Amino acid sequence: MADDKQISNVAIIGTGVIGASWAALFLAKGLDVVATDIAPGAEEALRHFVQVAWPALERLGIVAGASPRRLVFTPNMEEAVTGADLVQENGPERIDFKKKLYAQLDELLPPDVIIASSSSGLTMSEIQSACALHPERCVIAHPFNPPHLVPLVEIVGGTKTSEDTIRRASEFYTAIGKRTVRLHKEVPGHVANRLQAALAREVYHLVDDGVVSVADVDTALSWGPGLRWGIMGQVMLNHLGGGQGGMEHFLHQFIGPMTAWWKVLGSPEMTPELQQKLIAGIHAEVGARSIDDLAAERDEVLLGLLELRAKAEANT
Repeated sequence: MADDKQISNVAIIGTGVIGASWAALFLAKGLDVVATDIAPGAEEALRHFVQVAWPALERLGIVAGASPRRLVFTPNMEEAVTGADLVQENGPERIDFKKKLYAQLDELLPPDVIIASSSSGLTMSEIQSACALHPERCVIAHPFNPPHLVPLVEIVGGTKTSEDTIRRASEFYTAIGKRTVRLHKEVPGHVANRLQAALAREVYHLVDDGVVSVADVDTALSWGPGLRWGIMGQVMLNHLGGGQGGMEHFLHQFIGPMTAWWKVLGSPEMTPELQQKLIAGIHAEVGARSIDDLAAERDEVLLGLLELRAKAEANT
């Protein structure tokens, strides 16, 4: 595999929410993008997404020569991946689908083309087991929604993924402004989704147990610790929470109460009744706002936070 092959042509397989967002980002970074999806109306939906996302990308800063016109769409997957330097796969989260797709891609692509999956929970070891020729170039590159705004990408290799692929993938995503984290072990759900799942479990428990309403638990998170999580991670915040004594003092002072809370955290069963309570609660919280309204609200605040963080980093 070529160590220093430049990635300038990206093929995107699957143009739903994640695939479309990836396409917008890659285009903003000056890459040529060929996208494929067999769903009816996929091309129209993709081009509309890119058009709507483009002002936000311009606000964050697009590279010279970047243009939505560098997007090509074809329903033919073989045509889409021809000439690609990297394939960003965003297919359904079904292992049978992934394995069949990767077996096809393994035969179609030259050995130096990285095949990166956006899978949010499947392991690369299982996916790449279908690749008889070059499983070493397959890797998880899991983004967070929406990828064109949220910088995180989790890089996870399978048992047959080469260190060269891990390095090249990490360098590529870093070069286009992503923040990569390397997982040294495969776990279902990777890291960030597991953190979300742990929090969701306690949120649903508190609602189910009648401790708090859906709207109030969302308020508690978004106007409390969520504000801090947009700036620093949990361990760094713990370090700050220890005052001048830092992490050492934090653990001495709070490890007892914290571990006591762990023992009484809930494990709710997602009964039809709890699901209906969550559905009714969120609709009451949302009111007349549409999904598009909520997404626009989220993205506008995300843009402001990203600009603030960029400014803070520039001053350090």
